[in-house]
Amino acid sequence: MKPLHSQSSPNASAGSRIAALLLVTLSASAASAQGIPFDKIELRTEKLAPNVYTLTGSPGVDPGHLEAAGGRIGLLVGPDGVVMVDAQYEPLSDKVLAAIRRINSGPIRVLIDTHEHPDHTGGNPIFARQGAMIFAREETRAELMRPLPAAVGSAASGTDPARLPVVTYGLGSSVQLHLDGETIDLIPLKAAHTGGDTMVRFETANVIMIGDFYRNYGYPFFDPGNGGSLQGVLDAVDLTMQLAGSDTVLVPGHGSIIRRSDLIPYRAMILDVRSKVQALIDQGKTLPDILGAKLTAPYDAKVPGALAPLPAGFGNSADRFVSLIYADLIKAK
Repeated sequence: MKPLHSQSSPNASAGSRIAALLLVTLSASAASAQGIPFDKIELRTEKLAPNVYTLTGSPGVDPGHLEAAGGRIGLLVGPDGVVMVDAQYEPLSDKVLAAIRRINSGPIRVLIDTHEHPDHTGGNPIFARQGAMIFAREETRAELMRPLPAAVGSAASGTDPARLPVVTYGLGSSVQLHLDGETIDLIPLKAAHTGGDTMVRFETANVIMIGDFYRNYGYPFFDPGNGGSLQGVLDAVDLTMQLAGSDTVLVPGHGSIIRRSDLIPYRAMILDVRSKVQALIDQGKTLPDILGAKLTAPYDAKVPGALAPLPAGFGNSADRFVSLIYADLIKAK
């Protein structure tokens, strides 16, 4: 496929704008899971509160997530059993289950999907068959019903009926669960990383699993092909800052665990880069022009993985971030 560029005029045709958006969306979803050596991935357990843990994959193995393979899992454990937040890639399910059993031998009662991407939902069928009831947004269930691209490979099943959430809720419908002495809030977000994002708050533990709208390894990624938007990312950051106290533990799906104060420079960076991209669009600049301007240069040294030389479609590079912002702004014109 030849590269598609917008017209240099600020009044570029709608067809060219849509073509540019399509190109960015396709490249953003092109990463293949087929080459991941799942047998080399191990899981690190971290205790965040007396009954809240995370499971994080090995670094340096997954080309799409060099800091830690796949999506981070959250666990609430106690006398009622286990509540899971996300389920990693399907081939890691035996390792995930073994890690859980080292913490708690009780039934796996609930699995909450923060969104539909395979590194977070691939294990759904296995844990559903362990007895977990899967909760997720209506939009996430709808996305999981769509055919998976061949590039996903064995990372997740696109046909196993057990992969699908059995309890769903909409944007305006927060859900509250009471298990293991904990109040668990399922907080739906406006279209951010995807169109069906959920944050999960453990009130007593003061821990929030925030999903993938924040990451500090590489630049932010929102998935327009699955309903994500840049404004939704900003809205999600704002909501998290409202909900979190200074000592609340915030757990992203990727990258390191953070506190509320870490969101402030993250939000400022997004707004700064967006405003610079918009200014160049208003001057009639093309996407190659904008990428050549290196608008993220003031931040690159502070963002691990920002300039990592990875295969096309992998990672969260500066160019990918700027391209997504460009497509998002062009779409809005």
